[in-house]
Amino acid sequence: MAAMIGGSARSRYALKQNATINVTPFVDIMLVLLIVMMVAAPVATLAIKVDAPPVDSASKGPPPMFVSIGASGISIVDGLRGKRATTVSRLAGDLVATLGTHARDGSVLIRADRSVRYGVFMNVVSELNANGFYGVKLVTEDPPGSA
Repeated sequence: MAAMIGGSARSRYALKQNATINVTPFVDIMLVLLIVMMVAAPVATLAIKVDAPPVDSASKGPPPMFVSIGASGISIVDGLRGKRATTVSRLAGDLVATLGTHARDGSVLIRADRSVRYGVFMNVVSELNANGFYGVKLVTEDPPGSA
């Protein structure tokens, strides 16, 4: 695209093609948008204060039940009545007997020794799931020396 102001293309008054882009308006617009965003960002992060009701200690629900799996493969139920030895087949019945009628509402926390075989651990988890205990969680401990 060429522009000519009078005369032929060989005259000294001919304008040549200018292919450079003027980026000054683009930079001006970007700087204005940056300033607008910097001003608007703190306004958008204001927190809404909510008066939450106090926590009632009676409405917490049943305490969590701990199932410990030892190296010998015997599961021990650690509940409100202390520790009781049990087997995988009797585990669900013992949990219901310990927790009462709301047994399946509470969560069951499983602890296992390092030497417990994976198959034994999965038998306990599948037995709990088969009997309606779906809130099964695993308890882990930090390795010694980690802080």
